[in-house]
Amino acid sequence: MKKLTNLLIILGIVLSSSLALAAPVNINTADATALAANIKGVGAKKAQAIIQYRKTHGPFKRVDDLVKVKGIGTKLLEKNRADLLISAPKTKKN
Repeated sequence: MKKLTNLLIILGIVLSSSLALAAPVNINTADATALAANIKGVGAKKAQAIIQYRKTHGPFKRVDDLVKVKGIGTKLLEKNRADLLISAPKTKKN
């Protein structure tokens, strides 16, 4: 029983520290897997919609522009705002 308790404590520490160390996700460069994993309330379908919006309209200029994606509302945006960031996609130098 003591081993199980110790294991659960260690598991809790590892899980909480990994969540605390999660970096914000760049909505202009992240792939669908990263978007779905890092934005609460976004699954594979909404993540793909974000990718499609970027392809059609170009990179997001502001985090607030995420609500232009079908299925992304202001509640979802506000819940995730602290974990979202914007930067232009990197271009290759010749």
